[in-house]
Amino acid sequence: MTKQISVFLFFLIGIALTVQPLQAEEVQSLRGNLGLEAASEPPTVNRVITDDRPMTRDFVNQPPLIPHKIEGYQLDKNFNKCLSCHSWANYQKARATKIPPTHFKDRDGNERANLSANRYFCTQCHVPQQDVKPLIGNSFEPVKALR
Repeated sequence: MTKQISVFLFFLIGIALTVQPLQAEEVQSLRGNLGLEAASEPPTVNRVITDDRPMTRDFVNQPPLIPHKIEGYQLDKNFNKCLSCHSWANYQKARATKIPPTHFKDRDGNERANLSANRYFCTQCHVPQQDVKPLIGNSFEPVKALR
């Protein structure tokens, strides 16, 4: 039995000596090699686009962006401020986009009378439009149907 263990250990040591260690990729920050202390000016808060004109979508089923400020909106398990304008009961009076029927289906596809729990937290998919430059280059082209 000890001969088998020693042969196995010899085998493991041989493998360990022949396997090259994996080279870790060097991660690069978006600001380059500059440290936080080298920043010459504080970061700016980007302007939210508030012209209420929705931006075009780049792919089918892309969640629309929010064309207004949402800072200070209560959005938790007790209250969803978005529903005060976008619910089916309020959207006409608020002149807002109504929540689509897809948001009333549960994950099994069953129609519900109220907003589905997995669609309740709007900012999981929808974000405010921002007037910003891209952090990195992008060559993405929208599908032909959306051009």
